[in-house]
Amino acid sequence: MTEKIRVIHAASDATYGMPRIRADLIESGDRISRKRVARLMRKAGLRGVCRRRGYTVTTRRDARDRPAPDLVQRTFVAEQPNRLWVADMTYVPTWAGFLYLAVVIDVWSRRVVGWAMGEVMTTDLVLAALNMALEQRRPQQVIHHSDQGNQYRARWRSG
Repeated sequence: MTEKIRVIHAASDATYGMPRIRADLIESGDRISRKRVARLMRKAGLRGVCRRRGYTVTTRRDARDRPAPDLVQRTFVAEQPNRLWVADMTYVPTWAGFLYLAVVIDVWSRRVVGWAMGEVMTTDLVLAALNMALEQRRPQQVIHHSDQGNQYRARWRSG
């Protein structure tokens, strides 16, 4: 049975794992359990390839810092432009790795008013997005609401 498993694994360019190998064995008339296929593959040193995308955490809170006050009480409504902006950061998987995207959105129009991309999640990245929004919109009074991630809570100092 191990030899059959090796042949199926090799025919799949060493990508098939236990579920697909077992399905091929059952299709060819062999009756075999999931656990047995897994055990035989483990003994033979065979593993499938997982093509799932990685998971990246973009919100890291510092437990020592008190959370910033929620000035909008989770009510994301604005009566006119440039009164309430929300900001967030996400990642974009690429063949070369992750790129991080920081955005600032005007709640009233739901338009992106500032954005920045980079290879690392830093305070500079979120500041670049905020500075773009400030340059384009030049608001008089605006509430900038974001998650409680470290990039948004850092104490930035000019060089």
